[in-house]
Amino acid sequence: MLQHPLLRGWRPTKPYQVTLAAILLMVSGIVTFDSSALAKKLVKEEVSASKVRSQKAKDARASRYALAVPTAAPASSEPQQTDPLDSPHPVPWNWILTTQEQVSSAKGAGVRFYRTPSLVSPDGQYAAYSRIQIQVQSEMYKSRVSSVMFVENLATGNLRTVSANSPLANHPLKKNEPADMPGVISILMPVSWSQKGDRLLARQFEGQFNTSDASDYAVVWDRQQNRAKTLSPGKIEYSQAVLLGWSQTKPDQVLFRAGELGDGKPPLWAVNLRGQTVAAKKDQPIVFGRSVANTWAGPQAHW
Repeated sequence: MLQHPLLRGWRPTKPYQVTLAAILLMVSGIVTFDSSALAKKLVKEEVSASKVRSQKAKDARASRYALAVPTAAPASSEPQQTDPLDSPHPVPWNWILTTQEQVSSAKGAGVRFYRTPSLVSPDGQYAAYSRIQIQVQSEMYKSRVSSVMFVENLATGNLRTVSANSPLANHPLKKNEPADMPGVISILMPVSWSQKGDRLLARQFEGQFNTSDASDYAVVWDRQQNRAKTLSPGKIEYSQAVLLGWSQTKPDQVLFRAGELGDGKPPLWAVNLRGQTVAAKKDQPIVFGRSVANTWAGPQAHW
């Protein structure tokens, strides 16, 4: 069985590999952080914020699904997000690059946060979102990006966290040395609910600054069992995989675009919950759920 490139370690950048290369920023000052403690702090902060939002909803006699109604996105001059893998579900790449430049040039190092919009389940009962953090160092290849993904019960305000089981995954309560390496990018973001709202599909993007090594994993969280599975194309050779969504023809499978870097049109692959991979030439991705751009989404206050 051929291993995914991120499982084999980082490879030297080839001349045509420019996906994540270039962008070197120069300023002095280096600060180190305990990412595990920081992640635990983020979980506690989100629990407190969730309780406040739940109480406000009760005081206002809001309906059970009030938070499921999309709101207008907050005014922002930020351009439309690009993505290192040209994903239809982009990570906040513009914010990452802008924050790296601003913090490193002004202070040398620091921590900043970004919260994604909420993805509300089709039944209006749950919302999923991620809080992303960048630990900026003076040189970009030493900076690190990680995240914590939350699932909120909109009726009670109760929160759950979902984590990937991939090589560079950040887990709030467990230590993962590869995820703490300088230059690592590990972002878990919600992509789609299932049509019934009983499962959540998330994108685990992993890469490293100033290299072309980057790829996606799929994380499928079962709401009833509170369990998550991490999937990626297996028994095929590829350098990059991009998660697209659920399979339109087989709802229990997820679709990837996967091939070698530089391929004009990488083939489409379907992966089931057991990790079995088959070609999916005639299939199409599909997603479910409503994106809610709350006023607290986007860059957040820092400390």
